[in-house]
Amino acid sequence: MTIQASDRTAVAHFVRVCGSGVVASIGAGGEPQASYVGLTATDDGVLLFDATSDSRKVANIRERPRVALAVTGADTSVQLEGRARIAHDEERWRLGEVYSERFPGSRALDVGFELVVVDVDWVRVHDAAEHPPRVIEATWQ
Repeated sequence: MTIQASDRTAVAHFVRVCGSGVVASIGAGGEPQASYVGLTATDDGVLLFDATSDSRKVANIRERPRVALAVTGADTSVQLEGRARIAHDEERWRLGEVYSERFPGSRALDVGFELVVVDVDWVRVHDAAEHPPRVIEATWQ
């Protein structure tokens, strides 16, 4: 069964089940930089991952917040694009608990780590289990 790209709950569930993906950010010189990250999502499709405070991706996100992510599982892959930001204060603790539920023992709330929040605005689902493969795109408002 194909995930509908417009269905935030289904996309979030897929991300949570897969539990990891690749995030691409834009470096200081405009070059793409990709990192494999542990990844989860809230029920409404907000993506979460952690990173060390001094990592390239955190520096990139602070200066150029557009990111792309790819999550794969079996015959389905989901590409996502959106605006990333570093969570602070109450939001960091609230979403950090969501992240820690998925990744017990996570250091996302420790000193020297950041919790990155991605507000998704575009999704593409590629389902290779169907013949021919099915591709569905959606813009999230």
